[in-house]
Amino acid sequence: MKRFILIMLLSPAVLLHAQTKSNSQKPVRFLLGAALEFGGDNLAEIYFTDGSTQTMNAGQGGTLFAGGQFRLTKNEKLFLRGSIGIKYLTTKADNAHIRLTRIPLALSVNYLPVKKLRLATGIVTHQAINLKFDGVGQDAKFTSVPGLQFEAGYGVFALSYTAMTYKDANNASYRANAIGLTISGVF
Repeated sequence: MKRFILIMLLSPAVLLHAQTKSNSQKPVRFLLGAALEFGGDNLAEIYFTDGSTQTMNAGQGGTLFAGGQFRLTKNEKLFLRGSIGIKYLTTKADNAHIRLTRIPLALSVNYLPVKKLRLATGIVTHQAINLKFDGVGQDAKFTSVPGLQFEAGYGVFALSYTAMTYKDANNASYRANAIGLTISGVF
């Protein structure tokens, strides 16, 4: 977890450097980013020996992702972004590694109405959704229904909203809706 936090903290420096290079003539560019998201229905509530509790929500977690940006017009105002990543959520437990992991796949259409201002909408799905209790509870697997994602950003920073639903083995539904802060850049 400490490595993940360190990567999240160092990402803006790398991404800001990536934005300064003049690659604007390339129709295909490498995309790299990270996100912190919050929200969704409660999937699990963890009780600790000190009397405290922690909830694990379906939309919550930190994400690292990579992909591509594909220019659709000559003037770079319209482009597609596609990415794959790892989304991770853990608890403060020190005697068990309780975690929720997912593989997000996203495809979005992006528009730049003015320089550095980016508006995007697209579809997103999560694969390999696993809630692991490390032996202190029963593990659970979920599937996702493809959802919508909306994003508004300036420079390398963006705010996002994701509307998505997870289903468990008993076909019960959980909202994985999330609000997030994204940092992304292209090389």
